[in-house]
Amino acid sequence: MHNFKELIVWQKARKLVKEIYLILKSFPDEEKYGIVSQIKRASISIPANIAEGAGRNTDNDFCRFLDIANGSSYELETLIILSLDLDFLKESDYNNLINEIEEIQKMIYSLRNKIKKS
Repeated sequence: MHNFKELIVWQKARKLVKEIYLILKSFPDEEKYGIVSQIKRASISIPANIAEGAGRNTDNDFCRFLDIANGSSYELETLIILSLDLDFLKESDYNNLINEIEEIQKMIYSLRNKIKKS
C-alpha cells in the first residue's frame, strides 16, 4: 500500500482539477451539462484513480488504476483540444493545461514503470 498524498503526480493532478474548475467558469452556460461536465469528470478521475490504486493491496492493482488515470488524462487532453477548437478556451489557458496534462502523463508512465520493476 502506498501513501497517495505523498505522490507528486497525485499532488499535481489535484492542482490541475482546481485550475480546470476555475477556467470552466468562463465556459458558456449551455455547456454545463455537455463538455463542462465531461471535463470535470475526466479531470477528477486522474487523482481519484491514483489514490484508489495506491490503496490497493498489490502493485498489479496499483498499475491497473494508474492505467485508468492515464486514460482519463488522454480523455481530458482531447476535451481541452476540443474546447480550444470551439473557442471556449483562451490560447494561454490551453497551452498551460496541455503542458500540465502532458507532465502528469509522463509522471504516471514513470511511476507505473517504477512499480512494475520493483
